Amino acid sequence: MTDYDEPISEAEQVRIASDFILRAPPGEFNEVFNDVRILLSNDKLLKEEASSAFAQYNKDQYVPCKIPGSDKQVLITQYNDLGDGTFFDPRTKQKFSYDHLRKEASNCEPVNIDNASEGWRSALDSALSQYVPDHYKQGCYAVFGSSSGGNITLNVCIESHQFSPQNFWNGRWRSTWTVTFPKSGGTAELKGLLKIQVHYYEDGNVQLVSSKDIKEPLVIKSETQAATEICKIVADAESDYQSAINENYQSMAETTFKALRRQLPITRTKIDWNKLISYKIGSELQKI
Repeated sequence: MTDYDEPISEAEQVRIASDFILRAPPGEFNEVFNDVRILLSNDKLLKEEASSAFAQYNKDQYVPCKIPGSDKQVLITQYNDLGDGTFFDPRTKQKFSYDHLRKEASNCEPVNIDNASEGWRSALDSALSQYVPDHYKQGCYAVFGSSSGGNITLNVCIESHQFSPQNFWNGRWRSTWTVTFPKSGGTAELKGLLKIQVHYYEDGNVQLVSSKDIKEPLVIKSETQAATEICKIVADAESDYQSAINENYQSMAETTFKALRRQLPITRTKIDWNKLISYKIGSELQKI
């Protein structure tokens, strides 16, 4: 009996199903989930044992969520996860239950906020409210603040996506910015992680997955000054990264991609498709 004849344990089935779900390209969670559901053929096992993968996927992808009663969206991330499927929105100061399969929020109610960091968080949120819409057509962002041991920590998450399944491609931009500094101000380091993921699947399966780490010194003097400086660093770094990606793509289009396919057939001459069609028509007529 070979290994392939041995039954796969439920634990291994869950692990495999979770891996498929966590690696779903942006905008294609439902398609991957439906395929995994058919392969597993056990809805109870999938929903009860692999549900943590649904939550992890949404948090990793910074999935936007519409809060009932608010005209803005909040991102589902590790920074606003309260546990047990509950998240909070720092703008509306509400916590809510989130259905990771339906992508819906419910049961909103007030939540206590970190008062020590709120002024810093609010100032940075205001500064980004001008930057994000100007640079990302489908952009959504969230700023989370916390305090501990006399220090303030700010976490910025930016997400933008464009899904075009009718043209066989989907893509998502994600960036994370974190800084920790004394309440009284001082010198700090702003850390950023920029990510791009694009999936193109017409007659094939190609993905672009790219990321870049950023570290920039930052002098903290006041809430407004810090917000302005952080926003400027974010804008410069993200613009430089996007420009570099575009330049690299153009270079690859002229070199790498061309090397992947033969520009001329083995005869070293271009095919005359009109003549080829006439040959085929002629051969078909001879059979009549």
